[in-house]
Amino acid sequence: MSKRALALLWAGLLPVQVLPAPLSAQPLQSQTTQLLERSWQKLDAQLRALDQLLPTEPEPPVGNVLATPQLPANLIKANQAANGPIQPANAVATPPLDLPTAQQLQAEGVASLSLEQALAIAFANSPSLQAQREQVAAALASLQAAMGSYWPTISAFANGGYEGSRSSTTSNKPNNNLGFGPLFDSNGLLTSAGNPTAGPFYVPNGGSVAATSGEWGIEGGLQLNYALLTFARTPTVRAARASLEQQRNTYANQLRSLQLQVSEAYYQLQQNDQLVRVYDANLRNDLLILQDTLDLKQAGLVPRLNVLRRRAILASDEETLIQSLADRAVARRQLAVLLNLPASVIPSPSDPIVVQPRWPLDLEASLLAAYRGNPELEAILATRTALSQQSQATAAGLLPKLSLFASAGGNSSQTSLGNFALAGGGCCGSTALPLSSTSGGDWSAGLTFTWLLFDAGNTAGQARALAKREAAAAQQYAATHNDIRLRIEQAFFNHEASLAKLSSARRGVAAALEAFRDARLRYLTGLDSELNLSNTQERLINSLVQRLNATVNVNITYAKLLKELLPMPRDSNAPIQPQLQLTQPQLSSSAPGQP
Repeated sequence: MSKRALALLWAGLLPVQVLPAPLSAQPLQSQTTQLLERSWQKLDAQLRALDQLLPTEPEPPVGNVLATPQLPANLIKANQAANGPIQPANAVATPPLDLPTAQQLQAEGVASLSLEQALAIAFANSPSLQAQREQVAAALASLQAAMGSYWPTISAFANGGYEGSRSSTTSNKPNNNLGFGPLFDSNGLLTSAGNPTAGPFYVPNGGSVAATSGEWGIEGGLQLNYALLTFARTPTVRAARASLEQQRNTYANQLRSLQLQVSEAYYQLQQNDQLVRVYDANLRNDLLILQDTLDLKQAGLVPRLNVLRRRAILASDEETLIQSLADRAVARRQLAVLLNLPASVIPSPSDPIVVQPRWPLDLEASLLAAYRGNPELEAILATRTALSQQSQATAAGLLPKLSLFASAGGNSSQTSLGNFALAGGGCCGSTALPLSSTSGGDWSAGLTFTWLLFDAGNTAGQARALAKREAAAAQQYAATHNDIRLRIEQAFFNHEASLAKLSSARRGVAAALEAFRDARLRYLTGLDSELNLSNTQERLINSLVQRLNATVNVNITYAKLLKELLPMPRDSNAPIQPQLQLTQPQLSSSAPGQP
């Protein structure tokens, strides 16, 4: 019977043969032996048939039972020890629009850093936090733009250009009958010889003149517009100011959330580091116990079953260690992503695992302090205020508006005439000026009154929509403060439970360690079984993991409580100092009854 078939049998994957009742008068012992032989023959046939259905082993059998499998090279590379503390040049984020090259993706090494360093790097490098800083700057610019509506607008205007044309003027009737005197008569003047001649301004019938004209001109001035009366101006400014407050509170809340995310990732990486050490020590211990079991088996003191069980335990613990190495590599990358480190830098925690103290506030004081000045709640209130002011500004579009306008300017032009052509006796000599210039100025001032009387309900509908959004923001405020309470209560109770579990876990580790020492000594002297030793060893590893989990949970729950009460600057340009504990001044400012 093969090992795989026996394993499937023990796992319960094959049916158990039921022995029939004795049917003959043979002795009971003989009948039972025959039935058992037939049952084992059937079972062996079933297992052989099942073995033929299973795939062949991908690797040859293990020769040296004390040898451990070779770990993947990439996994070993990702779990290297830290080369030293992180350098400032390696903590600078790459430009946001750059993608890493193949050379940059190759890890330069592992750099250690403390939790405070990790928080400082995250506050400086986080893309989402930097994007929120830009949102704050944009809201400030919008407020400044809205404040400009209280001032008049002054604009300058100017235009200039050249215009050319060719025109012809023809007289369809002589001008000697206008009574203007001899200067307009065909024979109104005498030459020096006494002969009659036409006056200088006489134009005969059909006389014409053609000329090419060109004009250069320029005009410029100033124009002023000022809204004397508009009911939308003040609500618009207040809405912009509320939007700025909303963005600033969102920024402060993002600082809180980012600190919690980095703290959780750092504590998780500390936990994975310690788990690797625990499982590595456990695997080394497995090798020692397996060697002891082989020695006892060779001496005939223990059965072959003990060796097989120890080999199975060794293989299982190898898998656990390999998975813990992969988990640590992933945890390192998760922290690197949160810190937005260059692709070639792998972070590693330098802080030892230290338990945070008990949370200094009771549950009621924590809730009251969390509600007071909470940026998450303040952002919703600012959004509600902005929507209310926007609704008023929109509704003001139906009210009258009065504006002042004024403008003043000047103009200048120069006209040239040339390329004259006379016909029919000529025409219009007095207007044929070869070069002339014109200049002047103008100004205007007045009032503009507008009143929107009908827009088919467009403005009123927009105002109602904003009012409904304001009501929705109020409901969001109620839901958010309920979420805050639930988060605080969960973190508070889990923090208390983690502290209690840590105390129990410490006692459990001490007892499990002593029990394992006794069980191993008893096993070496033949006073105890291998099964009891294995159970004791598993209990010890579980106790160590439970103590580690309780320690990390204490720190994580503390960080979750701190996130809800930690004061953060609203000003996106203010420096940020990472804080890992609630200090005494903060306790005073967050105590109930304080303004």
